Amino acid sequence: MADRPVPLKDTRLLDVKLGQLPSWFAMRNFTPSGLTGAVRRGYDSYLNKYINVKKGGIGGIAMVLFGYVVVSYVWNYEHLISMIVGGSII
Repeated sequence: MADRPVPLKDTRLLDVKLGQLPSWFAMRNFTPSGLTGAVRRGYDSYLNKYINVKKGGIGGIAMVLFGYVVVSYVWNYEHLISMIVGGSII
């Protein structure tokens, strides 16, 4: 028995073909409540996959810490470069 085709509206982004992408985006909900719901679903998915596990490791926490380090570096990039160029480092 073959799988039934999934409607384009219910298809995940990774399963959408390149030619279907504009119509897939047109079916999305870009209202504030729709965007809030998408962020909430993503957060819940992350939480269930990496944090709320029966036998967990440090993978989820390490990912959050890595993200924090990257964001901190991006925020301080100009300051760090000016210190290197100015010669006040070393």
